[in-house]
Amino acid sequence: MVGLNWGAKRALPISWLVAAVIAATIWHIDIYHVVGYSFLGCLKAFDILIIIFGAILILNTMKLSGAMTTINNGFNGITNDRRIQAIIIGFMFGAFIEGAAGFGTPAALAGPLLVGLGFPPLAAAMVALIFNSLPVPFGAVGTPITGGAMKTLEGSIHAANIDPEVFRLMLTQWVAIPNAIIGILLPLLGIAIMCKFFGKERSIKPALEVAPFALFAGIVFAVPYVIIATTLGPDLPSLLGAFIGLGIVIAAAKNGFLMPKKSWDFPSKDEWEENWKSGEDTGDVGEAKMGLVRAWMPYVLIALILVVTRIPSLGLKDILSSQSLSWNNVLGIENLNYALKWAYLPGTIPFILVAIITNFMHGMSPGKVAESWKLTFKQITGAAIALFAGVGMVQLMLQTGNNPAGLPSMLTTMAQAAADLTGKAYPLIITPIGMLGAFMSGSATVSNLLFASLQFQTANILGLPEVIVVAMQTIGAAVGNMICVNNVVAVCATVGCIGAEGLIIRRNAIPAFLYYVAVTIVGLILIFVMGINPIPIAPIQW
Repeated sequence: MVGLNWGAKRALPISWLVAAVIAATIWHIDIYHVVGYSFLGCLKAFDILIIIFGAILILNTMKLSGAMTTINNGFNGITNDRRIQAIIIGFMFGAFIEGAAGFGTPAALAGPLLVGLGFPPLAAAMVALIFNSLPVPFGAVGTPITGGAMKTLEGSIHAANIDPEVFRLMLTQWVAIPNAIIGILLPLLGIAIMCKFFGKERSIKPALEVAPFALFAGIVFAVPYVIIATTLGPDLPSLLGAFIGLGIVIAAAKNGFLMPKKSWDFPSKDEWEENWKSGEDTGDVGEAKMGLVRAWMPYVLIALILVVTRIPSLGLKDILSSQSLSWNNVLGIENLNYALKWAYLPGTIPFILVAIITNFMHGMSPGKVAESWKLTFKQITGAAIALFAGVGMVQLMLQTGNNPAGLPSMLTTMAQAAADLTGKAYPLIITPIGMLGAFMSGSATVSNLLFASLQFQTANILGLPEVIVVAMQTIGAAVGNMICVNNVVAVCATVGCIGAEGLIIRRNAIPAFLYYVAVTIVGLILIFVMGINPIPIAPIQW
């Protein structure tokens, strides 16, 4: 995908085939189990397809109702500067949705919204993915830490005689502080990439013109982000940090605070390169025939529903997450289980639910409603092949830990080999291991489930501070979202630029690498200069 610019529909089926051959020959897994593990991945890919379907349906519904035209006009009322629009929607709004829902939802929502405002689809996809990194460690109400790192570290923490609650709070602190310091620069970095590849000048100079506002946006998100993380734990830093920051940034833009003197826009559409455009028929944009509040109401409903259904203390999370369609022992393979939590998937509640409500709220005709569904089914077909192959490959690689040869799984083998090769230079690859987990699985939570325990154990063996190492792993898992295959495929499907996945990964590797360098420098300072190891940990007898 990166080297030959292959589309995901071509690259991922071949990758799955290679993984299947290796699983059968090196890991000695029989063909039936290779097929079964891959089929489980196809079932899990269906979850992602539902999210993509719901996000595209919302977009098509709002375009055909005329709401997107009204929203576009409203943003032009605040500012018609594309750089500021990208910060407000891609960074702040995307961070809020990440804090509430996670799992690829922010880029799937923010990307199409940016397209509706007039962004080239490829630019919208790239910038939405870049910005969906800083809030990820505390996304989906803290799931990467509470449901990822802490879940897989239970045995290691117990063996080291550490209080789990103390470790959880310290881990939250040491994820938030370095990430926020680096993340203040993220809005400026994302705008620089956007201007470099999609501006008339093909230069980062227009990004420097908006640097004061971009840094201001990073600060008003990062400050509450750190305060909430260090006082309340991992559940709400991204959600509340973005909520507070979004209000401040919109108010600042309206009042001209730190705004650039000259507005900036993309070249006219007739000058766009072919790969900037949508390759899908996304329908006509309706006329603006409603007020701004009514037009925004679907997104307001989405945000409210995500919040009230993701915070455990409100009670709805347990009710919705308990509604599932289960298949135990898939294809007769013992302990290979699948559950579709249909009511808890963002694709159904709130996306599809709100799309149906919008049909009535915006007074859409039956013909327009039918057209929105027809367009959505047409647009999603291109992503299905790539997702089935990609998630099938990941599940196969995960399940290779169950093999007659007694070998660890493919992913664990890859990470362990890297650790063995580096030795005391291990801090240089802590973050890339986290990025690898997210790149392969499409989830920071899964990356932590895969590698947090390995990182903890390796740190203990090498005499490194475990909490800092696991924090760097978690930040790396978040950075991996910029380039992870599943998220790239998903956002390309929602904005209609299927086939550009390799190009996006190649370009987004630039900010991902810069983020990695910054995280590693901060980590090295914490480990070797400041000597931070705030938790007294007993040596573990492995």
